[in-house]
Amino acid sequence: MARQVSYSFKGKKKVIAFSYDRFNDLYEAVAAAEGIDLTAFLAMEKQLLQTAKDKAAIKNYRLQTFSKMGFADIAFVRENPDT
Repeated sequence: MARQVSYSFKGKKKVIAFSYDRFNDLYEAVAAAEGIDLTAFLAMEKQLLQTAKDKAAIKNYRLQTFSKMGFADIAFVRENPDT
């Protein structure tokens, strides 16, 4: 079954299809859907992975950066178990 990602971008709620074949995570998927180049972001994230002592710093950097880009509420859509 196909996965979906819901997110808000600059105040507009959107839902897109997601596949691990195309993207490493849902953040890359939403950036691609909006046409945002993540080259600089991924380079900085790689540096953080090498120097950070805990994963909280990386998660915090990711959330703050995507928030500055205009994204909010990025999450997988839960499937309805009743169907």
